[in-house]
Amino acid sequence: MVERAVLLAAGRGTRMGAITHEIPKPLLPVRGKPLMEHIMERLAEAGIRRFLIVVGFQGELIERHFANWRLPVEFRVQEPVDGTGSAAALAKEFAGDEPFLLNFGDCLCEASEYVRIRSILADHPAAVAVLAAKDIEDPWQGAAIYEEAGRITRIIEKPPKGTSTTRWGSAGFYGFRPVIFDYLAKLTPSVRNEYEITSAFEMMLADDLELRISPVEGDWRDVGRPEDLAAVNR
Repeated sequence: MVERAVLLAAGRGTRMGAITHEIPKPLLPVRGKPLMEHIMERLAEAGIRRFLIVVGFQGELIERHFANWRLPVEFRVQEPVDGTGSAAALAKEFAGDEPFLLNFGDCLCEASEYVRIRSILADHPAAVAVLAAKDIEDPWQGAAIYEEAGRITRIIEKPPKGTSTTRWGSAGFYGFRPVIFDYLAKLTPSVRNEYEITSAFEMMLADDLELRISPVEGDWRDVGRPEDLAAVNR
């Protein structure tokens, strides 16, 4: 039973423009409460009982809001804020020897998606990671995922527009076994000078480890731009 979740909330949210100058993106209001609180409530609905939030930009505001939340919440500070891979690595002590879920702080989905990831981990004990994936026309803005019969064969981070031959794009949430931390520890800066979690996936695939896909079937939104925020509020 997966009962722990890690949320990455250290970035500045630059795609939001001036909206995030005064407030970090995870605290932007969606129907009367912060975006991240919606994510945490859906994780809790799916059975998560302990949370770790990795903070950075204006992290004190996030800590203040969630310090007395209804379920236990811990915090880690990412300094410097240099990529999703180094942020995820801060969860090693929190995760311990248990599998866990990881969610980017701006990706909103239904609770059933987390239940599906947990089920795939249970049904495939050899799988070290399960990646949620959304069927989109061209996954050039994120990570393009290639798979055969549910098993991932290749991942390309931010491929040039129009070059992907897969419709699967990373949906920004995952299920992991603790072996992920062995690979996060080996990360080197990418061409974007960041320690990217996708690079850990590439190394695991190179070592012939099993990574599986979890197709997103319900509502999902990457709340990265002002128009996305307006859409989820509608």
